[in-house]
Amino acid sequence: MKQNVGNKIVLIGAGDVGVAYAYALVNQGTVDHLVIIDIDEAKLEGNVMDLNHGVVWASSRTRVTAGTYEDCADAAIIVLCAGAAQKPGETRLQLVDKNVAITRSIVEQAMATGFDGIFLVASNPVDILTYVTLKSSGLKPHRIIGSGTVLDSARFRYMLGELYEVAPSSVHAYIIGEHGDTELPVLSSATIAGISMRRMLEKDPALEARLEKIFEETRDAAYRIIDAKGSTSYGIGMGLARITKAIIQNQDVALPVSALLQGEYGQADICLGTPAIINRNGIRRVVELELTEHEMARFTHSADTLREIRDRIFPDGA
Repeated sequence: MKQNVGNKIVLIGAGDVGVAYAYALVNQGTVDHLVIIDIDEAKLEGNVMDLNHGVVWASSRTRVTAGTYEDCADAAIIVLCAGAAQKPGETRLQLVDKNVAITRSIVEQAMATGFDGIFLVASNPVDILTYVTLKSSGLKPHRIIGSGTVLDSARFRYMLGELYEVAPSSVHAYIIGEHGDTELPVLSSATIAGISMRRMLEKDPALEARLEKIFEETRDAAYRIIDAKGSTSYGIGMGLARITKAIIQNQDVALPVSALLQGEYGQADICLGTPAIINRNGIRRVVELELTEHEMARFTHSADTLREIRDRIFPDGA
C-alpha cells in the first residue's frame, strides 16, 4: 500500500494524554479526520461526542470518530498514547515491562492492516517504546518519531522565560537525552531573546547554579504534577499536536523528538531526545548539537542508561 497523503490521524489510547492531544488537535484544526481507538468503548463514545460538539468553535472542521484497527490502513499518522500510566513516585523507566508488551501488540495489529505512514509515540518510557515501535513495525527509522524531550524543552523554555521576563517563544533552549531522570539541558547553544547563554555564563559564573536549579525543576516537574493531579496531559498533548502539525504541513522545523541515532553524538541503534528536522515524510535528519565536554558526558550517561534497558528487552539485538 502506498503511503497515504491525506490528513487522517489514528489515535490509540484515549486516557488523559490522548484526550488532551485530541482536544488540542481539534482546536487547531490541523487535520481532516481524527479516529480514536480505546478499550473503554463507553468512555470513548462520550469523548468523541464531546469533542465533536466543540468543532463549531474551531478554526476548521475536524471529523472525530471512534474507530477500530481497520482505520489504520489509510492513516497518515498513528499516535500511540496507550499504556499503563506513571504512578506517583514511579519513574518512567519502571513502566518498561508493562508498556513494551502493550506497544508490541498495538504495532503488530496496526501493521497487519497494511499501514504505511508515520508512527508518533508518546507512551512512556517514550525512548524505549519508540525503539520497540521501530523494531516491531519494520518501517524505516525516519517514519518512527517519539515525543522525546519536546515537553521537557517546553517546560525549560517557559521557566527561563519567567526568569528573564520574556515570552517563551523568544527563548531557544533544548533539553536532550532520555525523557526522564538522566536528561540534560544544552546551555551552550541556548539563547534568550537572541542573547547567547554561553556569553551570559562567561559574564556571571554564579548564573550556572541558578540555571541548574531551573533545570532540576524542569526535570522533576512531572513528579509534582502527577502528585497533584494524577497525570501530566495538557503540556504533552499540545506538544504532540505541534509535532503533528509539523508533519502534516511539511514544515521542515526542528523539534526535540526521540529519534534513532545512527552515529550522531557517537551513539548508534538507540532512540534518544535530540532536535530533528520534521516534515511530511517524518524525520528528515537528526540535528547533532555541538556539546561541551560536560554536556557530552551527561548525554553519554543518558544513552548508557537507556541502552541497558534496550539490551534487556532485545538481548540478541533483534
